Amino acid sequence: MAEEDLTRFGGRASSPYGCRPSRSALRRIARVRQRRRWIVEALAAFACLAALVAYLGAEQHAGSRQEESGVRPGPAPGAGRPAVPSTQRPGADADAASPGLRPRQRPPSPSPSPSRPAVEPVLTVTQADVPARVDLTAAGPVDWVQWGLLGADRAVRKRNGSGAIRDEGGRGRRESYSNNPEAYAWRDGATVGSASGTTSGVYTCGRGNGFVLAVNADGELRTVRLYAGLWMARGRLDLRLSTGGPTSTRRLEDPHTQHTAEFTIRFRAPQGAKLLVHWTVEESLGDCGNVSVQAVALR
Repeated sequence: MAEEDLTRFGGRASSPYGCRPSRSALRRIARVRQRRRWIVEALAAFACLAALVAYLGAEQHAGSRQEESGVRPGPAPGAGRPAVPSTQRPGADADAASPGLRPRQRPPSPSPSPSRPAVEPVLTVTQADVPARVDLTAAGPVDWVQWGLLGADRAVRKRNGSGAIRDEGGRGRRESYSNNPEAYAWRDGATVGSASGTTSGVYTCGRGNGFVLAVNADGELRTVRLYAGLWMARGRLDLRLSTGGPTSTRRLEDPHTQHTAEFTIRFRAPQGAKLLVHWTVEESLGDCGNVSVQAVALR
């Protein structure tokens, strides 16, 4: 029975001294062994805790040194956006979070340029008799052109004029003449500086032939005076703006002799647009029925 008890508690059948320990001695031995295990386990746990604290302290120290040097560690692969440090509030200066680094400078946004109001197109025309003497200097303070004095292919222009009046050509052969019923005078011409009263002009014969003139627009309301005529024909005057909008047509007819008219055209169009003027023989009513042009003035 004693041998069975010793085997159950891990002892031996006999002690080294040849005597058998008592049950109370065996219990004391077991308690001593258990306390040793507890002490060993406690020491192992304490050693693990100390190692963990040392590791965390080293990591925190390394992170502080990186922030002091002005370099922030990038996010780990696969990590999301790094959190904002507690010392930097959203919207705070970048200098406070990163000493030595200046915030990115953004150029000021350009102020939007005010939009120009749309130019409303205007086009009107009236017709009247030509005065016996036309002063082109007074009628065309902006620009003027006179045809015929220098022949069929050359014109006299206003000196230092705007150049807004353009001769765009036309169909038919031009001829000059010098028996116009009205006279034209000026004091500020180029090539011919002045004239007291010339009766010259240019004409072209035949149905469908005529003249094409243009006047540059500048967004302001302008007045153009066209001095034109015909001989034994029906002439057609077509006016339009290059940008579209209103148009106008006028007719002048004399089947027997010569007839002249002053067409006063008021127009407005955007900068860069043109007033287009077509003066053509709609119907020839005699031998060499024709239309003629003497001058154009712009104010």
